[in-house]
Amino acid sequence: MFEVTEYIGIIAFAMSGFFVAVRSKLDFLGVLISVFLTAFGGGVVRDIMADKTPYIFTHNTPAIIVFSIMLLLIAFKLHKKESIENRSWFIVSDSIGLVSFSITGALVALEADLNFTGVLVLSFVTAVGGGIVRDIIINEVPFVFKTGFYGTVSLLVGALMYLLAMFDMMSFYPTMLVFTLGVSLRVLAYYKKWSVPLI
Repeated sequence: MFEVTEYIGIIAFAMSGFFVAVRSKLDFLGVLISVFLTAFGGGVVRDIMADKTPYIFTHNTPAIIVFSIMLLLIAFKLHKKESIENRSWFIVSDSIGLVSFSITGALVALEADLNFTGVLVLSFVTAVGGGIVRDIIINEVPFVFKTGFYGTVSLLVGALMYLLAMFDMMSFYPTMLVFTLGVSLRVLAYYKKWSVPLI
């Protein structure tokens, strides 16, 4: 279950990092760094916080997936299309990545026997950590701080995963229900323009 959600998140966030880099007019190296940070940054921080060797340092598949996604996007010239970040399929893909990484963060935290706060933190960091580092490097306000319900969805998913573990319901179908609810909530929040109140 961990590997499935991890790979789904990697694919979705590699695409996100690619389009953000292209929009910012970065060169090839800049695009590569943006893609890798978005796809792997949160997971690396998560594993370090959980006192584990980062997953991408012990498995070759994640890097192969990211390089393949990059080459496919370039080959099909998707980076030449206008406003692709506002297309429905991209919003859904990014939402899938957000929820997938939120789940993997929660799973790592639960495996490390962390408490509720630890589960929320690792869920959040895994989902948005890479994007925050990427945006800071390219001198932008991090996406999660200006888009309503993005980080909030991650926290809600982490809380639901903690509840599943607390009631001993951690299995494939309940987790997929959390996944479906998380993606649906994020997509609905985007199109309904829901946001966290400003101070």
